[in-house]
Amino acid sequence: MADAGQVLILAGRFDPTCDLVVEELNRRAVPVFRADMAEFPLRLTLSASLSGDRWHGTLTNDRRRLDLASVRAVYYRRPTRPKFPEQMSLAARKVAETEARWGFGGLLTALPCRWLPPPGAAADAEYKPLQLRVAAEAGLVVPRTLITNDPDAARDFAESTGGRLVYKPFFHVRGTVHGQTAAVYASMVNLDELPHPDIATTAHLFQEWVPKAYEVRLTAIGGRTFAAEIHAGSDAGHVDWRSDYDSHTYKVCEPPPGVAAGVSRVLERLGLPYGAFDFVVTPEGDWRFLEVNPSGQYGFIEQATGLPITAAICDYLEGNGQ
Repeated sequence: MADAGQVLILAGRFDPTCDLVVEELNRRAVPVFRADMAEFPLRLTLSASLSGDRWHGTLTNDRRRLDLASVRAVYYRRPTRPKFPEQMSLAARKVAETEARWGFGGLLTALPCRWLPPPGAAADAEYKPLQLRVAAEAGLVVPRTLITNDPDAARDFAESTGGRLVYKPFFHVRGTVHGQTAAVYASMVNLDELPHPDIATTAHLFQEWVPKAYEVRLTAIGGRTFAAEIHAGSDAGHVDWRSDYDSHTYKVCEPPPGVAAGVSRVLERLGLPYGAFDFVVTPEGDWRFLEVNPSGQYGFIEQATGLPITAAICDYLEGNGQ
């Protein structure tokens, strides 16, 4: 491996968070090769052979060539899917996409280097039922939660929590409605809306409503934590701050020692070096775990507070830290 080593960045072309990392690595004179999976195979060429116990070869686009043996770390920032020739039949495209995933993707995971985050561990950690269980095991306080497709069970759960529930999607739900970008956020569910027949159509996640003084986005990377209070200035933002970024104010804070220790245990048990954690802080000052995103955005927090998260990420990619 080369003395310095390169950082391979796999991300979509438009990714402001990724841009922060690229700029910082460039400032540090760390060699960077940035690509998107969507470039393969039309604009990204792979050639690799196994020699001894390592894969040797190159990854080439119209701008640069990467020596695979020189890769010291991979920053995996939600790359988009491979694109194939338009004239390919649907059947051939499905085969090609499968082969790209297991061949190209498999080769990358075989590189003996750091990943931020490791794709397999990150994919597992996206399962909310898993992360909620792990958080509880790690000593974090988790709101009472129900997963069901039984409308009557949802009503019974609402009654047991005092009638105020929050519905949350299990995964990011985004799309286009009437030409406008739309997303599904957490929303309040009142007792008089239950039972609702739509609940029977698929799995639903409900949590008890936790009174909020404010929320906290805690970003952990390489054994370091960066926490910021999020004070929502609108009703929608008070339920789910992601629905109204413009209304927020931010303040740097320090997590209680027990919370910081729990965060560390969650990342260890999930096999992650990085996590963007969301907490509710009650009027009494108690922290309640909501979720952790293994590749969550952090740029808006850094911009608002000056917390050096990008620098910590680049430290990790360079080989410093845990």
